[in-house]
Amino acid sequence: MSNAEIGIIGGTGFYKFLEKVEKIRIDTPYGAPSAAISLGNLDHVRVAFLPRHGEKHEYPPHKIPYLANLWALKELGVKRIIAPCAVGSLQAHIKPGDFVFCDQFINFTKDRRDTFYDGPITTHISSADPYCPELRAIAIDAAKKLNLSHHEKGTVVVIQGPRFSTRAESRFFKNQGWEIINMTQYPECVLAREKEICYLNISLVTDYDVGLEGDPKIKPVSHSEVVKVFSENLEKLKELIKYMAPKIPKDRKCICSQALKDARIETKD
Repeated sequence: MSNAEIGIIGGTGFYKFLEKVEKIRIDTPYGAPSAAISLGNLDHVRVAFLPRHGEKHEYPPHKIPYLANLWALKELGVKRIIAPCAVGSLQAHIKPGDFVFCDQFINFTKDRRDTFYDGPITTHISSADPYCPELRAIAIDAAKKLNLSHHEKGTVVVIQGPRFSTRAESRFFKNQGWEIINMTQYPECVLAREKEICYLNISLVTDYDVGLEGDPKIKPVSHSEVVKVFSENLEKLKELIKYMAPKIPKDRKCICSQALKDARIETKD
């Protein structure tokens, strides 16, 4: 089977990224992934691309086959994942068009299967720092070099979807001091950690969430507006990833690569 060490899980508006690709369909114990995985080169770096929502955006956030997606990428030899996504801003200083390199998440989803480890060996991975510090450092440096408006860290609130938040919910998230809001970061990033895959989130801010009231220019978020702003900034996102890819080292010295060390509870008879 063909393989790649870097995986890209694309979100809204990010379906076509590589040219002259080889498409592979992989069966997993958790069913089929969102779509066939496209293998190709990005500046001489072998990359596997998977559209998170499917090729026709047929999977809403709460129906994405997260376990199948991560299992399939692991089968292809992927060791590092770059995962761009669209997010809403919860704070006025984080503007549409900005990039945020998340360092934390808050999970408000429900009923999503979120682990590969249902027994018989109990496994407790640490999620204290859920995003790869090595990849985040590379991404931040790239954003600086490319002069992209960005925020070096941020907490993403992950809601169930597919609906957007009420004004009251959004105000609550804003008042907690959290920065952005999204529907897909959980359980994607923790499943990557369970597979000892490094995971970087690149959040592209597409709108202000409805909790930022008092400014007449701020209107309730709509899907059409999300797609519009994401498309307008797509070339910047591609430029960022293309700049990053050749700078990612082969050797990993991060916490992600040893996530299962001392995480399993095993007893001897």
